[in-house]
Amino acid sequence: MSTEAKSAGSDPPRASKRRTAPKAPRSRSDAAAIPATLVEGVRNLLSRPLASYHLVLTMAALMTSFGLIMVLSASSVEGYSADGSAYGLFANQVIFVVLGAAVFYLTLRMPVRFFRRMAVPMIAVTTIMLALVLVPGIGTLSQGARRWFDINGLSVQPSELVKVALCVWGAHLLASRRRDNASLRELLVPLVPVGLLICLLIILEPNLSTTITIAIIVGALLWFAGLPIKVFAAFVITGIGIAVVLALVESYRSQRVMSFLGGIDDPQGAGYQARQATFALANGGVFGVGLGQSRAKWNYLPNAHNDFIFAIIGEELGLIGGLLVVFLFVVLAFTGFRIAHRCTDPFLRLMTSTITVLITAQAFINIGYVIGLLPVTGIQLPLLSAGGTSTLTVLAMLGLLANAARHEPEAVAALTTGQRSRVSRWFRLPTPVAYKPSRAESARNRLDARDGRAPAASGARRSMPRTRVPAWRRAIGERFFGVAPETSPPVDRRGAPRSGPVRVDYRVGYSGSGQRRDDAHDQRRDNARGHDHRNPTRRSSDSARASQSARRATARAVPGSARSGASAGTSRSDSGRYSGHTGRTDKMSGGSRRSGSGR
Repeated sequence: MSTEAKSAGSDPPRASKRRTAPKAPRSRSDAAAIPATLVEGVRNLLSRPLASYHLVLTMAALMTSFGLIMVLSASSVEGYSADGSAYGLFANQVIFVVLGAAVFYLTLRMPVRFFRRMAVPMIAVTTIMLALVLVPGIGTLSQGARRWFDINGLSVQPSELVKVALCVWGAHLLASRRRDNASLRELLVPLVPVGLLICLLIILEPNLSTTITIAIIVGALLWFAGLPIKVFAAFVITGIGIAVVLALVESYRSQRVMSFLGGIDDPQGAGYQARQATFALANGGVFGVGLGQSRAKWNYLPNAHNDFIFAIIGEELGLIGGLLVVFLFVVLAFTGFRIAHRCTDPFLRLMTSTITVLITAQAFINIGYVIGLLPVTGIQLPLLSAGGTSTLTVLAMLGLLANAARHEPEAVAALTTGQRSRVSRWFRLPTPVAYKPSRAESARNRLDARDGRAPAASGARRSMPRTRVPAWRRAIGERFFGVAPETSPPVDRRGAPRSGPVRVDYRVGYSGSGQRRDDAHDQRRDNARGHDHRNPTRRSSDSARASQSARRATARAVPGSARSGASAGTSRSDSGRYSGHTGRTDKMSGGSRRSGSGR
């Protein structure tokens, strides 16, 4: 009985073990599949047509709201001690956030061609404002610098407005003259002279931190426009040298630099601000002391609500809050470069890339000098620091990013077919128009490709054609951005871009081959160009048909023009404006226009 009872009592546990044993590996496999599931979910979200647009809206809303909360927390003590109200600086920030939201909405509604038309007036007006702010009686002098206009109690800083204008104008300028073999003069003039003029006006205020940001904008524009590496390196080294000289000229700047390098050990002087920021971060620890519970803001840390607001974030929210801020800027940088990668408009590519570099560089320079990795420069933390004009300009830049995101090819297709998002219906946003190169841009591309064959034939150095996308770039684009890099329009054997089956330039009428041909024959050659090297009979028949079409065109043309066209059919004219069509005089050369077989 005891044996049976023992066996009866022991059987159920063994059965339960047999039933529960297979569940353990299943739970471990499910836990291991969670990261893969998350990655797949993120990919599915990013594969949506309006993913970039929604990311920009989300980042703008999150960072603006978070910035208002931190400005209220960091400025309450200083505002109460200065004006008797803990909400004075916060109210001023709210006003500029409302204005920035209005500007964000306007930039989101405006078509791309509007920004290109307004690029020159914007840079001209902001440059004039930079000059006017230096005039006594017009510009407001505060803390030894003349940087602001005081308008009904609101301070407007022209050096912040010029950042947006320079991004838009520089992108418009470089996109208008883009070419495969652009000369160095075309890339540098007039962008660099205007940038130097703006830097000079800002230095006279004085304001070294904004001068650095202007140099970042010009450098980003030149880099994305294709400036040669050696010239860009020389530009960077020169800029760094000028910044070092300017930092050492003024006594307070040189003291900051020497304090950072360890040459001055003055905790109550030049190194006081950086030391107090370090104390605030150390006091916060991992989880922080709590929102609104900072000790450094009680007049221990100067400019706690402005330049050093990241120290207050680190003290009140701890390491987790600081990493959250870094994560938000990383996501914003990813979104900006994703938009630039997916856009087909050269203007939008240059503008979004430059804006992304500017916002990201400002953020990490600010974080760098707060945590002690860089000398104190005074560059604000975008959307988080208290600064009305800075918040206004950053929201305007984010509006431009959102506008560019709505002009991605997939977004245009989705919005055109009626798949409008709820946000678009709420704000009554217009349907974006797909990018289409103008006739002048198409003609310029074909002319540049035709002229670019001369140096290659003579053995001169030539830049890499834009139609070749390296394998590593294509892999990175497919892996992280969800789409491979866009290539330039396909080229024929001569290297001339081809936007359609006909390769005749509408301005000069020259197909680039030195012989006349009609449109139908050109289309047949395009359709069969992949088989010419394997079918010599077809190639000879094509040549025969080309000669027959040329003779028919000569017979139908005016005798005088036919003779001139026949003499010029095998070589270009000296002026480079040969039309390539019999019976027609070139319009660009000023002659009369006649209809012939070329039409």
